[in-house]
Amino acid sequence: QLTLVQSGEASAQAGGSLRLSCRASRYATSMAWFRQTPGTEREGVAAVKGSLDKNYADAVKGRFDIIKDNGKSTLYLDMDALTPEDTGVYYCAADFGDKNRALSADQYKYWGQGTQVTVSS
Repeated sequence: QLTLVQSGEASAQAGGSLRLSCRASRYATSMAWFRQTPGTEREGVAAVKGSLDKNYADAVKGRFDIIKDNGKSTLYLDMDALTPEDTGVYYCAADFGDKNRALSADQYKYWGQGTQVTVSS
């Protein structure tokens, strides 16, 4: 079993930066961040295998960085150059298997509780 606990609600103005965190109860090979807005499916934002093998959605490439600190069992998402389109509920996900940095929600078994991110214009 694996428990994921995310940081609290966060907000920023357009052009600003935020950092989300997700603490895991134990090590997981594959971890990822997803986001969801009302009426839409959960979309993959960034994924990591191990700590260095990363994958990003086109919408966030060059702006977001996924960081996996295995020593602290914590996953971070550093978000820069935020836009109102980045608003949504962000979820951390994990799996013990090698998901090859997948950005599909059905690849991950364990999920955090979600963090509301609001970016104002």
